[in-house]
Amino acid sequence: MTFLQLGLPEELVVVIEKEGYERPYPIQLETIPAIIAGKDLLGIAKTGSGKTASFVLPILTNIRKRKTLKNRHVNVLVVVPTRELAIQIETVFKLFSRSLPEKIKTLAVYGGVSINPQMIALQNVNVLIATPGRLIELLESKSVHLDQVETLLLDEADKLLNLGFKKEMDSIIRCLPTKRQNLLFSATLNEEVDNISQLILNEPIVIKIGVEENDIDAIIQKAFAVEEAKKGPLLRYLITEKDWKQVLVFTSSVYKADSVADKLRKNGIEATAIHSKKSQLARNMALEKFKSGELKVLVATDLLSRGIDIIELPVVINYELPRSPKDYVHRIGRTGRADKSGEAISLISPDEEHHFKVIQKKMKKVVETLSIEGLI
Repeated sequence: MTFLQLGLPEELVVVIEKEGYERPYPIQLETIPAIIAGKDLLGIAKTGSGKTASFVLPILTNIRKRKTLKNRHVNVLVVVPTRELAIQIETVFKLFSRSLPEKIKTLAVYGGVSINPQMIALQNVNVLIATPGRLIELLESKSVHLDQVETLLLDEADKLLNLGFKKEMDSIIRCLPTKRQNLLFSATLNEEVDNISQLILNEPIVIKIGVEENDIDAIIQKAFAVEEAKKGPLLRYLITEKDWKQVLVFTSSVYKADSVADKLRKNGIEATAIHSKKSQLARNMALEKFKSGELKVLVATDLLSRGIDIIELPVVINYELPRSPKDYVHRIGRTGRADKSGEAISLISPDEEHHFKVIQKKMKKVVETLSIEGLI
């Protein structure tokens, strides 16, 4: 089936083809017609499965048919857990909306930057993408109104709830009209996501694409047994020996992310850390440099991982293991995306061996553990 057969307007299809999309991904085949038809929807799919386009394209298709609202009243509200994800989704909306004859204004709002420019920019916005805390600040200052929202989308709902945004989400939902279309996307269906879906969704279409255990089948996983003190030299050896052009390294803390990036730079490998303590400008610049290939190594914490979306990222390295097996699967899922192959390497210290066995058991996969003898 083609994008045109899914019910998308020709103006959008032209841009889709220019962007190199040859055919719809499985999630797009199921999601696009349902959203265009105005149905509520629960989508369980990881980032990188073509998910963002699967809701951006039908939302833009529908918004053309709707009335123009009063100033500072938005048609579509998208709520996300991180600034990086907000910016990423805004970019996709703007990319596709440029081709439409109607003027559709999209804006992303988030904390960590001055609120005043965002207040001004909220003039005549159709699609608002927001993190919960900043959205509540804007609601309290009456800079935006949600009482005429026609479509509500929660993206990465599992992360929204895991990060403790439940109170903020309750406040936001109370500001919305009862009659609206509700779209909820999540990488997993846990108890919290199930509870909020029952609260906001009305007879939803449920779409499950790429259950996580199957998603990682295309990823080549390896591990190295290594003393903590030798992780740095091993990381540098792998990056240099393999001549990787893009490497995403995960650590478990802000301190370790800075330390790893600093040592890489001191050894002649261009690297930058990205985490919650960095300014928004620094984070945006680092991410853009990494995506463009100008920066070889990006060292990130789990909190920032949801906004890192690169179709052909060759390798992910776990410098330290995450606490949760689900976070491990999410980390390595940054590579091997949208039918592309990828490699995930974990550096396992003696203290992490038991936890790594638990992770392997949870994901029902045995990862080959290699010796570093002769490497460093």
